[in-house]
Amino acid sequence: MSGSPAAPCRLPRDAILKKAYVKSYGCQMNAYDAGRMADVLAAEGYSATEAVEEADIVVLNTCHIREKAAEKVYSELGRLRVLKGERAEAGRETKIVVAGCVAQAEGREILSRAPAVDVVVGPQSYHRLPDLLRRSREGRVVDTEFPLEDKFDHLPARRNRGVTGFLTVQEGCDKFCAFCVVPYTRGAEVSRSVAAVVEEARRLVADGVREITLIGQNVNAYHGDGADGAPATLGILMDALAQVPGLLRLRYTTSHPNDFADDLIAAHAHNPLVMPYLHLPVQSGSDRILHAMNRRHTGDAYRRLIARIRDARPDIALSSDFIVGFPGETDADFAETMRLVSDIGFAAAFSFKYSPRAGTPAAEREDAVPESVKTERLAELQKLLDAQRHAFNEAAVGTVAEILVEKVGRHPGQVAGKTPHLQAVQFDAPASTIGTLVPVRIVRSGSNSLFGERLPDAAAAA
Repeated sequence: MSGSPAAPCRLPRDAILKKAYVKSYGCQMNAYDAGRMADVLAAEGYSATEAVEEADIVVLNTCHIREKAAEKVYSELGRLRVLKGERAEAGRETKIVVAGCVAQAEGREILSRAPAVDVVVGPQSYHRLPDLLRRSREGRVVDTEFPLEDKFDHLPARRNRGVTGFLTVQEGCDKFCAFCVVPYTRGAEVSRSVAAVVEEARRLVADGVREITLIGQNVNAYHGDGADGAPATLGILMDALAQVPGLLRLRYTTSHPNDFADDLIAAHAHNPLVMPYLHLPVQSGSDRILHAMNRRHTGDAYRRLIARIRDARPDIALSSDFIVGFPGETDADFAETMRLVSDIGFAAAFSFKYSPRAGTPAAEREDAVPESVKTERLAELQKLLDAQRHAFNEAAVGTVAEILVEKVGRHPGQVAGKTPHLQAVQFDAPASTIGTLVPVRIVRSGSNSLFGERLPDAAAAA
């Protein structure tokens, strides 16, 4: 399919009141994309359903990061093939769409291996979904091009989904880490303009969103056009978003250490909407392994960057990603990772065993670490990270935090929200507090959340 914009089209009138089931795997970017695909289908008359057996269109928005991602998709497609046959026997047509990064990586291979699939569409082309579904009436369709047009210019208005929301500001990655498929599935780094991001933020706030997380594969490489036409930084973008009336909090993820500009560090100090929480993947503490990963930074460079960020915002909570068992990793290399974790201290983290991704340089290496060794190292690392997380949460007991209330709690009379440090908190308060900031004294730390008591508003400064 060419990269030229598709002519506007609508699905037939008989699509009205039909149902769409959208399932998303993986990262927050995929969650955002899944929501936007639901918006596209809603604009064509499809209502959302959480029951796949009711769906006239099934969309699997796939992720290629996790281990055996493609195999899991094919397993799901096998089950959907049976469902599609059962619905056909009952006189109901079902369209199956595979979207996202596995779609981009596998392309036509999906059509050959999964005969029930009608449409395969990559993450840069899902704004064309209505046209692709129309074309699928004549035959199965694949669109994994990187289109010339900006998909965001073709997407319908978003629907309100709660107090917090994601907003894509940047896509793609130019870093080419040796273990990662993102540059191949998402393409080169591109950024939306400041004006476009601010306008979408205004619409989200008008629909009740009070906290926005700016997302991108490499979000701090943001370089969208600013008001003067010159490229703006993420710090400049967040300063512009701070002027949106009704917006209470800003977060961003995921960043790369090499793109952390001075004004982004400064934003944590001077912009009151920027929360004191940072997810900054390091992957390893070993310089030798970082070089093999093509990360282009060292362990000490990461330490120095964290020190500068903490100088600007002493109360910042840190999160990171770690890969253990990268090809060639020795006991000494792993010890360096453990030393870095001990040196820095993390409030949260995500750690994984290395698994090869087809088409990446690391997948071609022949010095794989035995699975049993990877398992042992992961358990040791996770034990330390868990201890740091529990210590961070315990340190919150007795303090007062402003909680953005997001939803009703598990028990009657209870609500749930997040601290500025992204800790989940439950406390007694009426549902009318949802969407507001409430001062809460933390009284207890649980395994996965904090528990608190609501204070009078005047106590927020105590």
